[in-house]
Amino acid sequence: MTAPQKFLLRVNVTTDSAWKLTLTQRPASIDELKRIMQEKFKPRLDGVDFSLQYEDPDFDGMLTVLTNIEELPEKGMLKVVRSESDDNSSLASSDTEILPHVPLNDRQKHWPNTFVVPAFSFEVEHVLEEGNQVYREYGKRLKLTRSQTHCVLDKMAETIYSYKPYPNESQLAKAAEALVNAHPCLTEHGSHIPWYGWKVRLTHKMGNYRTIMAKSGCAEVAVNTGRRSKNNPDSAHPHSNIKKARRSEINFLPNFPKGENQTSLEQMRLQVMEESEKMEINQMFIEKCMQTTFALRRQEIVKGDLLVKDLLIRWPALQTESQVFAEFHRITNVNLRNTFYAEFDRHTPTLIGLYRQKASRTGKIAESLQKILRAYDIQEEQDIHVRRILSLRALSIYLREDDSDLFKSCNQDGEPDVSECPLALLTASEDIFTPGDVSVVVEGNIVMSEIPKMLDAFLLLFGLIYVFNIEYPKKLENTFTFIQKIMVCLDDQTALKPCLLTLKNELFKE
Repeated sequence: MTAPQKFLLRVNVTTDSAWKLTLTQRPASIDELKRIMQEKFKPRLDGVDFSLQYEDPDFDGMLTVLTNIEELPEKGMLKVVRSESDDNSSLASSDTEILPHVPLNDRQKHWPNTFVVPAFSFEVEHVLEEGNQVYREYGKRLKLTRSQTHCVLDKMAETIYSYKPYPNESQLAKAAEALVNAHPCLTEHGSHIPWYGWKVRLTHKMGNYRTIMAKSGCAEVAVNTGRRSKNNPDSAHPHSNIKKARRSEINFLPNFPKGENQTSLEQMRLQVMEESEKMEINQMFIEKCMQTTFALRRQEIVKGDLLVKDLLIRWPALQTESQVFAEFHRITNVNLRNTFYAEFDRHTPTLIGLYRQKASRTGKIAESLQKILRAYDIQEEQDIHVRRILSLRALSIYLREDDSDLFKSCNQDGEPDVSECPLALLTASEDIFTPGDVSVVVEGNIVMSEIPKMLDAFLLLFGLIYVFNIEYPKKLENTFTFIQKIMVCLDDQTALKPCLLTLKNELFKE
C-alpha cells in the first residue's frame, strides 16, 4: 500500500520570519494553496494578494515563480511575494517583504502622469458631445450654463482631490489642459492658452472644495482651518505654515479608521508598547496594531510638537526595520526597498561613468571625485555593495553638495558624538568602502544601530524622514530630492532643478 503523499514546506512570509506548513496532499491548484496559506497565517496574509516562488532544482535552487501546482516540492522553501512589488522583485537586491496594504478608506494613488478627465452627468456629457461635434465642423465654442459649469468643476475637483488635496499650479494646469483636450469645445475665447481660464476656475474651486471637506471632518484639510480672519484676528496667517504633503505623501494625515476613536487607538498603542517589551515579540500582532493606529500616529507627528525621542518612547516599534519600511508604505503606498534598489542598480553603471567623466576635468569637484574613485579602484572586491557605496557617496559631490554632516564616524575613543546631529549615518570606520556597522541618527538620537550595509542604513534614514515628517538637510536638498524623484519614483520628474534635470536626462539617455 502506497503511503499518502506529504508536503513539508518552510514559508518565508517576511524577510525576518518564516513558518512551517504541513500538507497531507497536493492542493488542487495554486489558488487553493494560497487560500490554505491565508487561513493558516492570519492576519499576515489575510486579504493580501500575493504570488509564490519556490526553489527550483533545475536551476540550482534559484527562486522561480510557482505557476504550476505540479511543481510544488514535497519538501522545500516557498517565498511569498506581494503582487504589487512583483515587477521590482527580480531587480531588487534585498529580499521582498510583505508590506501592509494601505487601508481602503485612505488614498491609494499618486498624481497620474496623464490626467484622465472624469465622466460628468448625463446632461453635461450630452451637451459636451454635441458641442465637440459643432466645434470640429464650424469651430464654434460651447457656452455652458452656470449649473453645467458647476457640474464640470465639481467633478473635476472631486477627481483632483482623490489624488491630492493641495495640487500645485503645474498639476492644475495639466488637469485643465486635459479637460480642454478631451472637450475642445471648452476652449477659451481670446486667450493664447486655451485652457488658462479653466485652470483659474479649478484653483478657486479646489479652495472651496477643501473648505467643504474640512467642514465634513476630513483631517488632512481640517488641520489648516481656524486661521486668521475678521472673526479670528489673532490666529495664524491663513497662508503660512500650511500642514500638507510636500514630498508626494498620499496619506499625509488620514482620518481614524471606521469604528475607532482616540481612546480605542490609545489603548491599542499601549498594547503595542507592552508587547514590544517582551522577550518574544508577536510581530503579527504589532504589525496589525501599527496598521490600525497609523492615523493616531500621524496626528501626533503632524499636529503635535513632540521630539523624535518622545515619539520613539510612545511608538518603540518604529525602531525596527520592518516597521520603518511598512510606515513609509502606509504614507506613500510605495515599497521603498524594492523600488529604490531596482532603480539604483539600474542607474549605477551610468552614474559611475558620469563620475569618471567629471573627474577627468579640473576644479575642486573633479579633485573630490578623483579621490573617491581612486579609493574605489584599489578595492580588492568591487562587488555590487561597493559599487552602491560609490554611487551614493559620490552623488552629493557630483551635485556640488557637502555631505560631511550626514556621514560621520566615531571619534578616537570609539564614543559617538551625535548630540548635534539632526540627521546622520554613524560608522565605526572612516573608510568609505568598509565602514563597518552603521547607526542611524535622528535629532541627536541613535534610532537604529548595527546595520551591516551602508545602503540599507541610508534607506532607513530616508524612510524615517517621511515617518517623522522631517525636512531634508539644506546642504543636501538636491541629493535627497534626486533620491526621492528618480530613485524612489515619487513625484513629477519634470519638476526638477536644472542640475537634477540634467543628471536625470543623462541617466535616461538612450
